[in-house]
Amino acid sequence: MEIYYFILYFFTYGFFGWCTEVAFAAFKQGKFVNRGFLNGPICPIYGVGVSVVVSFLTPLEESLILLYAASTILVTFIEWLTGYLMDKIFHHKWWDYSNQPLNIGGYVCLLFSLIWGVACVAIVKVIHPLIYKALSFIPVTLGIVIAIILAVVLFVDLYVTASGILKLNKRLDAMEKIAAELREVSDKVGENIYESVMDTLEFQEEKKKMLAAASSEFKEKLEAASELRERIEAATEEQKARIEELKKKYTELAGRSTKVSVRLMKAFPKMESRNHRELLDAMKHRLKRDRK
Repeated sequence: MEIYYFILYFFTYGFFGWCTEVAFAAFKQGKFVNRGFLNGPICPIYGVGVSVVVSFLTPLEESLILLYAASTILVTFIEWLTGYLMDKIFHHKWWDYSNQPLNIGGYVCLLFSLIWGVACVAIVKVIHPLIYKALSFIPVTLGIVIAIILAVVLFVDLYVTASGILKLNKRLDAMEKIAAELREVSDKVGENIYESVMDTLEFQEEKKKMLAAASSEFKEKLEAASELRERIEAATEEQKARIEELKKKYTELAGRSTKVSVRLMKAFPKMESRNHRELLDAMKHRLKRDRK
């Protein structure tokens, strides 16, 4: 029965956590934003965090100080672990407290930890008894069926979201490679232009010295210089065509945003990419500009 209730707590508090995040975002931005990591109306971190608190710390409810301290430490650890693992798995930092004092890696900070502690005390003392009473009215068989259905939906949602993030990462990888090749080709074009100019200048200088002689050696050098310029011009045209092709591919990738990636960038405006920070920032800026 403890596992049964823990699962129901997870979905209940995960939903309430999602509602809280949506309400907070609506207050700040004046519109609806799905603030969850998943597509559905649930924030798993709230579900896990609060379920652990009410399942293991309820015996401490008679001591407010002990309950507050234990809740603060436990929830802070869960938030840090969640942020750290999501960062390592998906190579994105989903929230960032780096601008807050006494933060740990930007995953957690003292201010919000203290706030979470107060919220957990209120939940254990006031809200959870009501939630438990409401859930106890649900027949166990029906509760199990509901839990199974919600679990299946949750795993499908998780799969879709994870696939969307991996596609976003692949797109960022491809854009990074194209950008690198663009820089390389552009550098080669610049080098060819430089070499062409220098060869022309050297040729003109030599031409002045040898013009009077008009020797066969000079004629050979004249033909060689002309051939060299033709090869450089041909190579430069090929490189310019390659640059245009790469720019076209880059533009296509930049504009090919999936629904999942767009939603996540809206839900987590401070999301950072470990490997492609500048590219992700540019995509978020483009998304923000398109919404205006």
